[in-house]
Amino acid sequence: MAWVYVFVAGVFEVVWITGLKYTDGFTRLWPSVGTVAAIITSMVCLALAVRVIPIGTAYAVWTGIGAAGAVVAGMILFNEPRDVARLVFIALIVSGVVGLKLSAPG
Repeated sequence: MAWVYVFVAGVFEVVWITGLKYTDGFTRLWPSVGTVAAIITSMVCLALAVRVIPIGTAYAVWTGIGAAGAVVAGMILFNEPRDVARLVFIALIVSGVVGLKLSAPG
């Protein structure tokens, strides 16, 4: 169950990172409320995960999901560049996250 928490925490990290773009510097109420709710959800899930998974591993996987997810969200939602180099580096992040998951207890 701990890995499910890390995954959910990572997904909500992508949500809040993406939400920051819509808050317009926290000047728009509902996008700001949604972003803060996503931050809280992400942190709570991460806190539950680190009861079982080593903190360094959980944090690295969480940020890896967030980093790769944020880049993909930017490509989809904000028409950010989709060049080969970016895709290769996203794949490297994902491979590192998978490697950490496979090599960690929990």
